[in-house]
Amino acid sequence: MKLICINTYFCIFALLLSNSTLSQEIDLPKLGDRVSGAVSASQEKAIGEMFLKQIYSQAPLISDPLLFEYTEHLIYRLSEYSQVSDRYFNILLIDDNSLNAFAAPGGIIGVNGGLFLHADNEGQFSSVLAHELAHLSQRHFARNVLKSQDSNLASALVMVSSIAIALISNNPNAIAVGPAILQQQNLRYSRLFEREADRVGFINLINAGYNPKSMGEMFENMNNIRRLSGDLPPEFLLTHPLSSSRISDAFNAAEGISEEGTKKDSLEFSLMKARLEIYYESIPSNAIRLYESKVSENPSDANIYGLALAHKNNNNYQDGIKLLNSLIDKYPKNLVINTTKVDYLAHFENYEEALSLADKFLEISPKNYPLSISKSKILLLMKKYFESEEIIRDQLLRKNDDPELWLLLSEIQKTSQNIVGYHQSRAEYYLLLGQYEMALNQLEFALQLTQNNFQVSDRIMTKIVEIKKYLQNSRGL
Repeated sequence: MKLICINTYFCIFALLLSNSTLSQEIDLPKLGDRVSGAVSASQEKAIGEMFLKQIYSQAPLISDPLLFEYTEHLIYRLSEYSQVSDRYFNILLIDDNSLNAFAAPGGIIGVNGGLFLHADNEGQFSSVLAHELAHLSQRHFARNVLKSQDSNLASALVMVSSIAIALISNNPNAIAVGPAILQQQNLRYSRLFEREADRVGFINLINAGYNPKSMGEMFENMNNIRRLSGDLPPEFLLTHPLSSSRISDAFNAAEGISEEGTKKDSLEFSLMKARLEIYYESIPSNAIRLYESKVSENPSDANIYGLALAHKNNNNYQDGIKLLNSLIDKYPKNLVINTTKVDYLAHFENYEEALSLADKFLEISPKNYPLSISKSKILLLMKKYFESEEIIRDQLLRKNDDPELWLLLSEIQKTSQNIVGYHQSRAEYYLLLGQYEMALNQLEFALQLTQNNFQVSDRIMTKIVEIKKYLQNSRGL
């Protein structure tokens, strides 16, 4: 049988796969010291950190806690069936409605908003993520460097920086330039690596309980996109054309594998897809018409949810809350729907009711990320600054490298007139973006305001010295 694979740009290759493979342990390559000698795990992490800073500083990101929480949980759940040794990931939701995803050294996984839009169900969506996890587990980046004549870490850093820019650029020329950079810099994986990632990803997808046809169905969706795109198909199809035979190979690989007890979809995925469809519809009235039509044709939970969100954006309180309540009657403990209602109530300034509902579910799910963010924002609107700030600081104990949290904290501090704290939090935000001079400027502002508070000023000075020392070392001074 044959299977199709997906790379960082969704390149697709066929792979012969027997039914017996699924019952065998995955035969990982003997990486040994040769790979570590080319790029060690710590060097991959350093490369990943640079890549991350490039993304944070240049890419438009989707700031939606519910979407992030869903994606993060799904990736971690899939990773339990993968061979990734270090299961600490940085998840990026790229604000782009084109179909794409990528994996980068150091456990970075990026997902375009368009991946949700072009996947019909969670199984299809997960097939892409499983492949990307396989690239990480097989250390394909390090093995690529090993094959190249230049395995210098500095060159690798330049490479990743260039690729980050290509991945997130809205410049139409990036369609042509991006793949050239990838090929030139040797990050575009070989046919062998793609086949390996596909084999590993497919097996892990099945072991995670998903329908074996999910991957083939995803490729069919890609092929349909190509037909509709005309002269300008998606970038991944420009670099790696998708043939009908490859789609057939994917379905052939699934033959003989039982579908009994497997899953394709989840309620949460369908809700997330609806959120993004509403998010990318810039004209609120169009969203109303779209989802009224969908509900008329198919009154599914996801379509009702999407229509409720559309009513919110159109400031139709009664219509939207009625729909949300109907879903809550059906799924009274669903965190996504109830968190949506919290945000809905807050949007219409029903702060006390929103806060009460948030507290109710935080008792069930303490420190839940989306609910905590919602509660913090409600408290901020209610001018309860201390309580609002404490929630964000509590989240930072687990997500200290999340620039969005530092940005939100700085806004709370600015509103509460904690100007020293505001500048310090902004500095942390800029550091995560790799904008060191901006961070230094913020710390200098803070230092000027703390001349009489020696304890605070000492902490700020220590931070300033650390940053300057880092910059000197990085510049070879």
